[in-house]
Amino acid sequence: MSAESEHLASTPGAERAGRMGAAWGAERAGRMGAAPGAERAGRVDARERALDSWSELHGGMDPRQNPWVRGWVLISHGCARPLVRLGVTANTVTVLGVVATGIALCLTILGGWWPLVAALVILVAALLDGIDGAIAAQTRTASRWGRINDAVADRCSDVMLIGILVVVGAPSWLGVSIVVLTLILETTRATAQAVGMTGPGAVTVWERPSRVILAIVAAVCSTWWWAADLASDTAATLAAVVGVVGAVLAVAGTIQLGVAVRRQTRRLG
Repeated sequence: MSAESEHLASTPGAERAGRMGAAWGAERAGRMGAAPGAERAGRVDARERALDSWSELHGGMDPRQNPWVRGWVLISHGCARPLVRLGVTANTVTVLGVVATGIALCLTILGGWWPLVAALVILVAALLDGIDGAIAAQTRTASRWGRINDAVADRCSDVMLIGILVVVGAPSWLGVSIVVLTLILETTRATAQAVGMTGPGAVTVWERPSRVILAIVAAVCSTWWWAADLASDTAATLAAVVGVVGAVLAVAGTIQLGVAVRRQTRRLG
């Protein structure tokens, strides 16, 4: 067979193979091009749903307006997803958050390096406080009873967080004062919402993140004072300073919320 005949005989097969290879390559390229885009769009959609669900649970307040709140919501929802797959309920996480705060208080009482460990446990407890709501949103199990449990758990945790200030050396009367102001703030908000106010009324300077941060600062400073071998009187004075900061924030937050609630409830009649 001549070279020309060989060429004519091989052309149809080669052409068909080329078309098949080209088609397969185009299909693969399409899949590769579409998959990242679809995946990326899915992630964006999931983030938007998480932000919207948080807004629904918090009286319509949009977390997108505050980058810190937005980031916190997205982190909470990201941590909640594997727990949802494991079948962990929101109420279980709520209880775990209170238990973790109690453990942090006990660790602080031990003194030495333990308050530093307590600071890490407080962070975990704060994260759990956001994860329970994320689980409720993702599993569509949010309920009025769940909100009541969450509110009661938060108040128990608040008392223990402020108790950490007293444990590290702040005066007891100062700790009690902060607890009373915190309960007045939260009771005012809950009562206003019960009579028709939508949303939190105002995001004050004395919200849960402020209480968590103050407890962490107190725990870390306690370890620092112990490591530096400060005199007990000096450590008590510094702890009182931290407590005074908390009291000032609590007073300011209570006034801030009171003004906002008065303004909003006046419009309700």
